[in-house]
Amino acid sequence: MKYEASSPDDYISQLPEERQEVLSKLREVINKNLPKGFEETMSYGMIGYVVPHATYPGGYHCDPKLPLPFMNIASQKNFVAVYHSGVYAQKELLDWFVAEYPNYSKRKLDMGKSCIRFKKMDDIPYDLIGELATKLTVDQWIDIYETNVKR
Repeated sequence: MKYEASSPDDYISQLPEERQEVLSKLREVINKNLPKGFEETMSYGMIGYVVPHATYPGGYHCDPKLPLPFMNIASQKNFVAVYHSGVYAQKELLDWFVAEYPNYSKRKLDMGKSCIRFKKMDDIPYDLIGELATKLTVDQWIDIYETNVKR
């Protein structure tokens, strides 16, 4: 679901009440753990964490006017999603996340290329998402992006 929001706070305020707490907690965990240099913004109609143009002037190869995306969180129709570009672009990070997930959740991992879906709000592994947020610095993400994604 896409919301017309001007800020992360505005986005969360538009969500159904039961999703506001979940997205607020995800946002708090990510902001607490994300390495310095990433910037929180609205990106693709979701709360996004990006490498700003001041750090990476070339921006995103699909649309250089946009900053380089890294993570997003969103309330979708049937689930809450965490999008993490690093798990898509770096196999070692994906393998780590898949191996760790059962230590934090009793439910089966529901994941696409970069999308981690949570249909049950009571079983979101906030500590694991926080740890995932720490795994790549801005410089590491730029290097992975330039090596594996930008061609």
